[in-house]
Amino acid sequence: MTFIDLVKQRYSCRSYQEKSVEQEKLDYVMECVRLAPSAVNKQPWMFRVVKDEAEKAKLRECYNRDWFNSAPMYIICSILHDQEWVRKDGKHHGDIDIAIAVEHLCLAATEQGLATCWVCNFNAEKCKEFFTFADNEEPAVLIPIGYAADERKEKIRKAIEEIYK
Repeated sequence: MTFIDLVKQRYSCRSYQEKSVEQEKLDYVMECVRLAPSAVNKQPWMFRVVKDEAEKAKLRECYNRDWFNSAPMYIICSILHDQEWVRKDGKHHGDIDIAIAVEHLCLAATEQGLATCWVCNFNAEKCKEFFTFADNEEPAVLIPIGYAADERKEKIRKAIEEIYK
């Protein structure tokens, strides 16, 4: 599969099968995340896999949507602010770095026949109450991951002329 084919195949899944994700597939995905680039190679991130039923119930309280509840597991993606690179003008790069790593996660999952969806509109404060995070750690993205129960819908994208000069 070419890279463009992989990119076209990835989509935001909103319905998951009950089937568990095999450990070897999860390990492969997380190795791809580990290899993601970051500013000054700081790698200011932490990823927590949530499989336990009690923990999944807590996480579902942080983003209460029916479709989200169908995922067999989740990955909490956090920024480690004391490890992020800060440009001379004060620009923090943790958000950029976590975005790169999370997209590596989503593309690697797609390659493995898995489905994902970025969830950023969740209750981060509630997430901090339910899970243990370091003082410097900010949960930034939740990724439901599993086998899709829905079908990919055609993505509507701007024409190349609108984004490329």
